[in-house]
Amino acid sequence: MGSAQGRWVLAATILASGMAMLDGTVVNVALRAIGADLGADLADLQWVVNAYMLTLSSLILVAGSLGDLFGRRRVFLLGVVWFAAASVLCGLAQDPLLLIVARALQGVGGALLTPGSLAILQASFAPGERARAIGAWSGLGGIAAAIGPFVGGWLVQDASWRWVFLLNVPLALAVVAISLRYVPESSDASVRGQRLDVTGAALGALGLAGITYALIEAESGDPVAVWVPGAAGALALGAFAVHQRMAWAPMVPPSLFASRTFTASNVLTLVVYAALGAVAFFVVLQLQVVAGYTPLQAGMALLPITILLLLFSARSGALATRIGPRPQMTLGPIVCAVGVLLLLGVDGDSSYVVGVLPGVTVFSVGLTLLVAPLTATVLAAAPDRQAGVASGVNNAIARTGSLLAVAALPMAVGLGGEDYNDPEAFGDGYRMAMVACAVLLVLGGLAALVGLERTDRETLATEQEEAGAPEPSGPVPVHDYPLCPVRSGGSPPTRH
Repeated sequence: MGSAQGRWVLAATILASGMAMLDGTVVNVALRAIGADLGADLADLQWVVNAYMLTLSSLILVAGSLGDLFGRRRVFLLGVVWFAAASVLCGLAQDPLLLIVARALQGVGGALLTPGSLAILQASFAPGERARAIGAWSGLGGIAAAIGPFVGGWLVQDASWRWVFLLNVPLALAVVAISLRYVPESSDASVRGQRLDVTGAALGALGLAGITYALIEAESGDPVAVWVPGAAGALALGAFAVHQRMAWAPMVPPSLFASRTFTASNVLTLVVYAALGAVAFFVVLQLQVVAGYTPLQAGMALLPITILLLLFSARSGALATRIGPRPQMTLGPIVCAVGVLLLLGVDGDSSYVVGVLPGVTVFSVGLTLLVAPLTATVLAAAPDRQAGVASGVNNAIARTGSLLAVAALPMAVGLGGEDYNDPEAFGDGYRMAMVACAVLLVLGGLAALVGLERTDRETLATEQEEAGAPEPSGPVPVHDYPLCPVRSGGSPPTRH
């Protein structure tokens, strides 16, 4: 972390992942303007969000394997260039269908670059430095996601929603320039010569596509448009699970889930990121449709998230190093849920200081507690040689949660058609959606409390007491905790 090359590696990964995170949030602010300009209905706007999430979550698993197999920097750079090219297509789209297709292509680029950024950190930094690097990556990358609504609001209001996508081009050029000069190549020698799990990738993509289509079309009331793709998607996901157990080189190695920590962390990820994706979708629209905010005002309303993540994410990662991840991973989602409930009262009569700021601030505190420990825990629970796969699994689960929530919640709360232009109809649906999000967040906190083992310092102290060794006097790095049987036994991982 103290070397010049280390700082450049960190800069490249933060810029790239931040670009993808920025795009994931900035689009929400632009949705209403996109709908007005292109004549889109609510289902079209759901697809603008979900087409990106669909290809991202479907392909991020195989993308992690591609990096381990062919070189993490090589695949990472391919993703950055692909993402920029698709962003140009998004900015030039002239109707909803073309924009949705371009967003799907953009998700492919996001899938290639997202797991690669984290795997590069894991492979490039020494074990004692990884917790700090991941904390900085989580915090600054999270800031890119949080600042998205502000940037998007400014661009939509003073320029055009198209610049929301075109902004990615100069960022991508900077990432390519830094990576070619400073980022070292790394791979997993143990997977060389293996074939990619194309069948698994296809089954996963078909399964998610079928279920997403069924959820979005449920509002139409057409049973054929709902049950046929829904059933096909469920069958494909079932076949995916069976195939992963039988495949010689599975895209998702079942051995990863032998770790209780890895499994519990990913269950938490699914429910928490489902809530986060829905909150991002609904709150920004509520501020514009019901509260009468301009796009810029709606973006600025979420600035406390940026500020708190900037100030405290690295410290949150350091705290998890000292006390273990379970306390923060339990408390963080519950604090987020309190913030979401405080946002229930946002309406046309709410002032920002009384009606919006308290909820956003509390939500920000919970997010700051959660993000860095969750990321570090997932990676620490997997062998180093499977860093790309573990990162891909966790990212896929996070995106799948958001994908399904954005697809299902508008229909579940009775929204559809042109309701995003009707303050009364949208306000009623918003309140029900916020309650559902709060429930999901509480379930995520309970999953961490029940699913994660005792804090790692306690576990380490117990093992050392049984072995007759003295208890350590200083903090133990998160990555070196014996979080699961894979990490606490066997030979040390090979470095590349």
